[in-house]
Amino acid sequence: MSSFFNDIAPLTYDPDADGLAFRHYNPDEMLQGKRMEDHLRFAVAYWHSFAWPGGDPFGGQTFDRPWWGETMDGARLKAEIAFEMFEILGAPYFCWHDADIRPEGATFEESKRNFDEIIDLFEEKMESSKTKLLWGTANLFSNRRFMSGAATNPDPDVFAWSAATVKNCLDATHRLKGQNYVLWGGREGYETLLNTDMGQELDHMGRFLSMVVDYKHKIGFKGQILIEPKPQEPTKHQYDYDVATVYGFLQRFGLEKEVKVNIEQGHAILAGHSFEHELAMARELGILGSIDMNRNDYQSGWDTDQFPNNVPEIALAYYEILKAGGLKQGGTNFDAKLRRQSLDPSDLIAAHAGAMDVCARGLKAAARMLEDDALEAPRRARYAGWETPEAQAMLTSDLATVAARVEGGGINPEPRSGQQEKLENIVNRYV
Repeated sequence: MSSFFNDIAPLTYDPDADGLAFRHYNPDEMLQGKRMEDHLRFAVAYWHSFAWPGGDPFGGQTFDRPWWGETMDGARLKAEIAFEMFEILGAPYFCWHDADIRPEGATFEESKRNFDEIIDLFEEKMESSKTKLLWGTANLFSNRRFMSGAATNPDPDVFAWSAATVKNCLDATHRLKGQNYVLWGGREGYETLLNTDMGQELDHMGRFLSMVVDYKHKIGFKGQILIEPKPQEPTKHQYDYDVATVYGFLQRFGLEKEVKVNIEQGHAILAGHSFEHELAMARELGILGSIDMNRNDYQSGWDTDQFPNNVPEIALAYYEILKAGGLKQGGTNFDAKLRRQSLDPSDLIAAHAGAMDVCARGLKAAARMLEDDALEAPRRARYAGWETPEAQAMLTSDLATVAARVEGGGINPEPRSGQQEKLENIVNRYV
């Protein structure tokens, strides 16, 4: 054991505790016939918790971590401390990019050797840990080789490098029995159409994803393949802007039955949507896979990746998830980072513990709203007119026949209240 966390004991559920503890997250509490832990399926994001140095667009590193530096000794120490934190939190899952867990080598082969050694270490540690792998992914955006994209890069050598990297990461995810594999395409877009062949890039992106799906089946990987919708940053326009855009892309290449989405709260906001909108859209399209839980600073114009603290927002998100039947193979990954002034190791524990409590409160509120029919009853009442035989017949009829209902003077509709404020008041009673 290291001394990094200063012997912080594993957290327990204790609503009356003064120090570090869970006040609302009780893993064994039953909700709708399932343990709370099994509903929420929390995961720690390796990159923000252990690889992010505390910088922002205007300043560099503020954190001092004993594993800093591009060395294998540092990577091994990082893994040791990561699993200590998983144990303190009782985290059921974690997630990684390849670049988070190993130093970059001078060649692809050297990077792969470094990566494989850490995967060996993960496999060893997971044998005695309750923490499993929610998903793995490849970092195809940080290195300058990806400045013009990965699958959409105009250089075919970068396309090939990206394919080799994803193959390596998918192999490792399969080996560690990961539940999902995520493709994060922040660089899959363009800065200007002046130098971009959009049609060719979209075709290459579709072909790349088809290769990933084919390889998944070839190796027998049973996890979900997920795309993470990502708007506005770091490129000016991204091809995977939001859930609806991703679905259209999947349909075009015949992949809508093979690929689902990993939806991040912060990305939903950058796309001009609410989190619950993106979740509801994915549910209705049948592609809800997993979620990244965080929040943005609404006064900032970029993805600040803060830990969630807004219970009403979280309640509405889990309401849509519960309506979809839950996260299933997905989970709640804290793609969130400390503020750059939060320097202490204990801040990492406090941030995750608080976020887990916020999610627990939101989940409980969502479950009660569903059990009480608090929102669904007024929703059904609003659409009740469509239950009549005459209304249903319109949906299988032709335009002229439907128009005849009005032209014959038989109906003269009057507006009815949507009762938004009353419904908002209902939500507030639960949160």
